[in-house]
Amino acid sequence: MKHQEMIIYWLILTKRSLRYLRRLLGATAVEDKLQDGVPQTIEQLAKADIKIWVLTGDKQETAENIGYSCNMLREEMKEVFIVAANAAEEPSLVRSRAGLFWLQKTETMQDEKVDGEYGLVINGHSLAFALENNLEWELLRTACMCQTVICCRVTPLQKAQVVQLVKKYKKAVTLAIGDGANDVSMIKAAHIGVGISGQEGMQAVLSSDYSFAQFRYLQRLLLVHGRWSYLRMCKFLRYFFYKNFTFTFVHFWYAFYCGFSAQTVYDEWFITLYNLVYTALPVLGLSLFDQDVNDRWSFQYPQLYSPGQQNLYFNKKVFVRCMMHSCYSSLILFFIPWAAMCDTVRDDGKDVADHQSFALLVQSCLLIVVNVQLCLDTHYWTAVNQFFVWGSLAAYFAITFTMYSNGMFFIFTSSFPFIGTARNTLNQPNVWLTMFLTTLLCSLPVVAFRFILIQLWPTINDKVRHKVQKEGLPAPAPRRPPARRISTRRSGYAFSHSQGYGDLVTSRRFLLKRPLKSRTALFTQTDSPLAQNQPQHYRTITEDLEESQSSEK
Repeated sequence: MKHQEMIIYWLILTKRSLRYLRRLLGATAVEDKLQDGVPQTIEQLAKADIKIWVLTGDKQETAENIGYSCNMLREEMKEVFIVAANAAEEPSLVRSRAGLFWLQKTETMQDEKVDGEYGLVINGHSLAFALENNLEWELLRTACMCQTVICCRVTPLQKAQVVQLVKKYKKAVTLAIGDGANDVSMIKAAHIGVGISGQEGMQAVLSSDYSFAQFRYLQRLLLVHGRWSYLRMCKFLRYFFYKNFTFTFVHFWYAFYCGFSAQTVYDEWFITLYNLVYTALPVLGLSLFDQDVNDRWSFQYPQLYSPGQQNLYFNKKVFVRCMMHSCYSSLILFFIPWAAMCDTVRDDGKDVADHQSFALLVQSCLLIVVNVQLCLDTHYWTAVNQFFVWGSLAAYFAITFTMYSNGMFFIFTSSFPFIGTARNTLNQPNVWLTMFLTTLLCSLPVVAFRFILIQLWPTINDKVRHKVQKEGLPAPAPRRPPARRISTRRSGYAFSHSQGYGDLVTSRRFLLKRPLKSRTALFTQTDSPLAQNQPQHYRTITEDLEESQSSEK
């Protein structure tokens, strides 16, 4: 026994001596720098009221450093909550102690306002418990109250589960962006998947809807092309419904005068070519080239993205307004030509009130009115738009004169029996005056309504466009990513293998130059649904600073 005790004693002594005598011969490190323009891109997206969550497999210290480097975690935040749980709670205990965070579940979750900005950092173990059915509602509600959410040490499956959780309870469009194979499930789970081609392979790119080389290109995808696409699509839908409702409502008013028979007010060839030729190209040019402001002003004012989030340009109210506009236009398009041609004669004393002449006048007025409406909706004119609008009108009159010509009658007698209808009708001055009056009555209310709307209830787009046009400001210079700074106010590394270095980095001692005042937390350690009776590390940055300052004293 004494021999064994001596061996143990010498082993302990040798271990202690080696602890004090050993020297560090070398160290290895892995460099993983942020790409150029990442903080600026996140700042721009935040100004556009886009919620950004970070889902990463990195450890907690690295994730927090990334948050500070990207300006997602900021000094101005009231609290940054760090949740690191190791056990789950009973659902009954959560319901009784959650307090602020327990509500009856509904299909969707509404946004809630809180005083101040908060950040949430949660690891994979805590997320596994929080994603259970009895806690996922509280997790999402708490996360939505925070300005910044960082999930660290999460698995690829958990990334997809977080995206699905947001899709389940929030009326929002989700976008997932990643560059590695562990982001594939998240990219596929989101509404829109974006892959970054880089050093981690092409798996994310192959699984995505869009792909590019650097993260900073995301702001151009959303703030420029995404916003333009939404604007063009809304204008396309509004114009498409307007021109077809107007086309149809004229038939409805004509039915009262033809005994509700199957007789149409338009020529059969006009009905065939209306959507195929006469009105197809102008709306195509609108939906491809239109823009309210150019790309540089879109970068200068990221708030222009907010109307799309609020769905202001096409909703039920806009749809009803479009139907009412179509109904009004159809009344003008039918009754003004009807009144102009009823009981009238030509210069030679002959009657002009035949069906073919009336149909030609109505369809000519219709085509001119819908093209004028398209011109009023267009904010950005190009040579292509001009060609499509004037080309469609020229094609209409060319086809009309061709169909009512002598040559078409001799070749296709049964299909084109009305010779000279276009020539005899369009030679009358009252026909052209009727077209002008119809167009004026259909366009003036639209111009007046939009003028009043801009003066009394202007949108952010109206304000920016008015400012640019009134002051004649030149477009701002294109943004270039700034060069990397040689020195920063905060260290960007942490030695996680040693106890204490991680807490030192998360305490923000490298960042703050003045003592931090204690602030009221959003919820305390005992009130949190993830912090009841479970061994975990749930601390705020304020608590870490107070303890470190007291230990130094």
